[in-house]
Amino acid sequence: MLLHIPAVFTKDEVARLRSVLDAGPWADGNMTSGHQSATAKQNRQLPEDCAEAKEMSALVTQALYAHPMFMSAALPHTLFPPLFNRYEGGDTFGLHVDNAIRQRGNMRIRSDLSATLFLSEPDDYDGGELVIEEMYGEQSVKLPAGDMVLYPSKSLHRVTPVTRGARVSSFMWLQSLIRDDADRESLFRMDVAIQRLNIERGPKDQAVIELTGVYHNLLRRWSEV
Repeated sequence: MLLHIPAVFTKDEVARLRSVLDAGPWADGNMTSGHQSATAKQNRQLPEDCAEAKEMSALVTQALYAHPMFMSAALPHTLFPPLFNRYEGGDTFGLHVDNAIRQRGNMRIRSDLSATLFLSEPDDYDGGELVIEEMYGEQSVKLPAGDMVLYPSKSLHRVTPVTRGARVSSFMWLQSLIRDDADRESLFRMDVAIQRLNIERGPKDQAVIELTGVYHNLLRRWSEV
């Protein structure tokens, strides 16, 4: 499932993030590439251990865990610390698939989901679309600053060349409580329906209570903790 998650950050919050990120020590983006990705990747990245990256990564993590749609759709077990990249002057990232395992120090996760949080407005740059190959064809994604796209890490994807301006974003991977994409999507759709019924009928409605029970029993059955 490819999902657009709006308003992870407000425009003012994005501006504050960018003021810190833009002053950071940008370096070769291949510092986190796997063997396949390194042959296709041309961009810049903030070193994960620099002060700017650590500070902004903590803010992104905090915002995501406070975002209801993200929590419902991702059901995160472990979020790999968000990273930051920058594309300009023809930078691009050819077709690739993300590594199945991500590791930093003692942290090791299975990458079930990948995400890109856009930190540049679409009109600020040309190109830079995130193109994700799905069962029903390619999906091209270029979102407003502060919005995020969430998609299965097993998907082939690429970033088209940026020919004007700069595309700045945060990117990340996470291991979900629910390993299977179809099961995770079913739980998300059920949760959305339950929330809608809860608004229309109230939390004491019998259907709301019973469907909530079904949701949690499926989560209990499918989750890996």
